[in-house]
Amino acid sequence: MAKGFAPRIRFWVLALCILLGYGAIGYRLVELHVIDAPRLVKEIESSRYRIITLNSRRGDIFTYDLNGGRELFATSQTFLEVGIDPVSLKEEDLQRLPQLSRLLGRKLHEVEEVFGAKGPRFLGGESTRLDRWRLLQRRVDETTYEKVMQLDIAGLYGTRQYKRVYPKDSLAAHVIGFVRRDGEAATGIEKEFDFYLSGQRGWKESEVTAGKEMAQFRRRQVSARDGMSLALSIDPYVQHSIEEELANIAATFKPESACILVSDPHSGFILGMANYPTFDPNHYSEYEVSSHKNRALTDTLEPGSTFKIVAASGALEEGLVNIHSQFDCSLPTLRMPSGYVAKLPKDWKSFGVLSVEEIVTNSSNRGAAHLGTLIGDNEFYDYVRKFGFGERTGLDLGVESRGILNPVRSWDGLTLSRMTMGHAISATPMQIHYAMASVANGGTLMRPQIVSKILNTDNEETVTFGPMVRRRVISQDTARTMSRLLVKTASPGGTAHRAAIPGYQVAGKTGTSQKIIDGRYSSRKHVGSFSGFFPASNPEVVITVVVDGSTIDMPISGSGAAVPSFKRVAEKLIPYYAITRAEETEAFALSGDIRRVN
Repeated sequence: MAKGFAPRIRFWVLALCILLGYGAIGYRLVELHVIDAPRLVKEIESSRYRIITLNSRRGDIFTYDLNGGRELFATSQTFLEVGIDPVSLKEEDLQRLPQLSRLLGRKLHEVEEVFGAKGPRFLGGESTRLDRWRLLQRRVDETTYEKVMQLDIAGLYGTRQYKRVYPKDSLAAHVIGFVRRDGEAATGIEKEFDFYLSGQRGWKESEVTAGKEMAQFRRRQVSARDGMSLALSIDPYVQHSIEEELANIAATFKPESACILVSDPHSGFILGMANYPTFDPNHYSEYEVSSHKNRALTDTLEPGSTFKIVAASGALEEGLVNIHSQFDCSLPTLRMPSGYVAKLPKDWKSFGVLSVEEIVTNSSNRGAAHLGTLIGDNEFYDYVRKFGFGERTGLDLGVESRGILNPVRSWDGLTLSRMTMGHAISATPMQIHYAMASVANGGTLMRPQIVSKILNTDNEETVTFGPMVRRRVISQDTARTMSRLLVKTASPGGTAHRAAIPGYQVAGKTGTSQKIIDGRYSSRKHVGSFSGFFPASNPEVVITVVVDGSTIDMPISGSGAAVPSFKRVAEKLIPYYAITRAEETEAFALSGDIRRVN
């Protein structure tokens, strides 16, 4: 081998090694800066920058009392969620853990476990501290949080949160609804007006060190926008009064369910709405799910004799009768408009010839069938629809039933004779209530409302709701005549005579219907109801009471269960609203020509 060959070999080997070394370095640079650059940049950014959520505060739900003061039904309490960033912790921070545990009301070993520490040192080295967030305490108030921050523990920081609370506990629970612990609005106003109440969450992207934001390096920020507040038409005194009365009904009759509604007949705004059974929205999970139902909107029942206002109003409106027109209510059968001869249901006692006034006053089933026959199938169906049956009322409080109203083509020979007395149809308490309210206000069916105002975060009114008319049902003259008849019903000699209040013109109608059990009418289970208003000549409130069944087989009827509750609630509202006495006058007396109809 030539002498110069060996040095040349060493030279080229060395050159190749250098070349390979630089090639490896070059490849690694390309890998870091080109191939893996997006992933590495993302990792770096994630360790330096963090998206910090800015929670919005949910708006309040309140109502005004008679003095203009606010009564809170729902509000949001501020608290902080405290956690640690283990990567930022220092050995000297462990000396402050006993103080931290005392401030948080936690045991020392529990705090040490979150910190991954034991005594004066960390456990497990750096590998156990790779996660950037560990929850230490879920709910810490502002005062405690300030004291915790004064300990100056690196990596300890808090996130502002809000807890939904209901200061009045179960009062108006079915109206207000509740927000679940996961932040989702579940029922009632909370759910239906969630768009306004919830506001908008914000966020900011900023550099964080030791668990604390370095505001000077903040990149972007979108501020949170707090939710709007809602003012309700609910009157706290009225609501408390009807819930107190429901408690009395529950103790006396042990019903399967019950509800009471109070509203202003002229505006349609609801002053009180309560259901039994009820629940506390602060502890909603401790109650049966069925107790969350707003039964005034979801449950249906055969309205019974409260429905007779439809037949009487329709016959008067069409000019087919006047209040003195007479019918033979002793007849067991009646020819229907279709030509079918129907066997009429029995009355609660035997009647002979009755005038229209007496049919309403005595709540005659056969008399109501006579009135419905005069009107006719299609026309009577139209009046039922006009009064709001078979359709939802439109109240924004969640699930609402439209009830059951079959079209005329589905009727059999008995349907008309049964529907006029409040059978062969089902309705919600809300539908019954607003049908009666349409008589009280002069013949107009109103849309029920419960939210009167929406206010922004500066407590400025942004939306104000006024009365909303759905349609005219009957004329003012017919409504006035019906009011007079209903006053007779709630007077001595009428089926609702126990509703009478001395010095006040109370108008209303009882209803007692058999419950359907296993597809058949039960002879032992009944629904008792009463819907009325006062003063009849110038109504200020409409009150409806429905008592559904009894779990102890106690007899339930409109006059026995619902009427006394109506009277007790009405007597509480008289001094509260300063309702003036209005003795009956000749101007409100009944008049009309006598006609005999066979």
